[in-house]
Amino acid sequence: MAKLKKNRGAGRPAVGLPGMGGMSSGGGMGNLMGQMRKLQEEMEKTQATLADEEVSISVGGGVVTVVATGAQEIRSITIKPEAVNPEDVELLQDMVLAAVNEALQKSKELSEERMGALTGGMGLPPGLGL
Repeated sequence: MAKLKKNRGAGRPAVGLPGMGGMSSGGGMGNLMGQMRKLQEEMEKTQATLADEEVSISVGGGVVTVVATGAQEIRSITIKPEAVNPEDVELLQDMVLAAVNEALQKSKELSEERMGALTGGMGLPPGLGL
């Protein structure tokens, strides 16, 4: 019975990731780390900006309005008095729910658009936070 020897890397070429500029060399790794640090700083700035950006959604002809930030935080909910009908509370609840869900969806899209602009050329999967 023949024994198989495990090759512990002897004779194999250094392998790097495509587009990483030769990660096997020391200079390339330093450059990569600098690029990652810069990307992280830009992402932090973008996240701070998103916390101040707002999306506004109105439903029911403007009867219910929800304002959310780009950081998926609900900033305000406005309900016009004519929407308050004690006989049909369920309709008001449905309008608030619809407006909140749509505002959060638009907020998420805004965030993905802004963050995607930073990571778009890197080939990272969507939603990958660094």
